[in-house]
Amino acid sequence: MSITAHAETFSVQYIEAEDISTAASLIYQAYHDDPVLKTMLSYDDANKSAYEKKLRALIREELSSFWQEKQPLIGLYRSGKLKAVACMFDSTSQLQAQRYWHWRLKLMLSAGYLQTNQLIEKEQTIRDTLKEKGRYYFLAFIAVDPHFHGQGFGRYLLRGLDELVKLNSESSGLAVFVTRNEHTALFKSEGFITFKQLTFNQVAGELLFKDALG
Repeated sequence: MSITAHAETFSVQYIEAEDISTAASLIYQAYHDDPVLKTMLSYDDANKSAYEKKLRALIREELSSFWQEKQPLIGLYRSGKLKAVACMFDSTSQLQAQRYWHWRLKLMLSAGYLQTNQLIEKEQTIRDTLKEKGRYYFLAFIAVDPHFHGQGFGRYLLRGLDELVKLNSESSGLAVFVTRNEHTALFKSEGFITFKQLTFNQVAGELLFKDALG
C-alpha cells in the first residue's frame, strides 16, 4: 500500500528480515517510558540499566515470537527506510497468553519470573475482555522514529493497518490498549472508540476498538 502526502510517497508493507533490528530500536525508544512496562519491569532510578536490559529482552523475544508465528509486522517506509512500525496479532493465532515454554523460559531468565507472569496476565485479561469481538487483531506495539514525531507518520501507518484488517473478512476489527492521553486522542481521531477502562499495576488505561467496517 502506498500513500502520497506532501509530494512524498510512503509505503506501508510487511517489514523485511533485515529491518527487524531497526524495528526493535524504534519500539525500544517508543516504549522506554511506558508506565505499564516501567511498573511490570521494576523500573528504578538508581538502576536504570537493569530496567533497560529487561525491556530490550522483552522486545527482542516479542519480535522473535511474532516473526516465527508469521503475525503482521508492518512498517511505514520512506525512500526505502523504515520510519515507523506496528506489531499485530490475530486473536486466533498460536501467539497466545500462555506462551510456548521456550519463549517463557527465555523471557523469565532475562526479564524475571514475576514480570513475565504479570505480562502474561495482562494479555490474558485483555483477551478475556475482548471475547465478544470474536476474531480480531490486536495492536501490541506501534512506534515512530522520534526524528519524525508530529509529522503524521503514525497516522499514515494506522490507515495502512485499516486496509490489512479489512482484507481479512473474518476479522471484526482492531484493538489496542493505551495509557497516554495524547495517544488516545490520536487513535480516537482515526475511528477507535473506548471499549473498556482497564488498570494494571495501578496504571490506568483504555482498551480501544475500531470495527473493521468503521
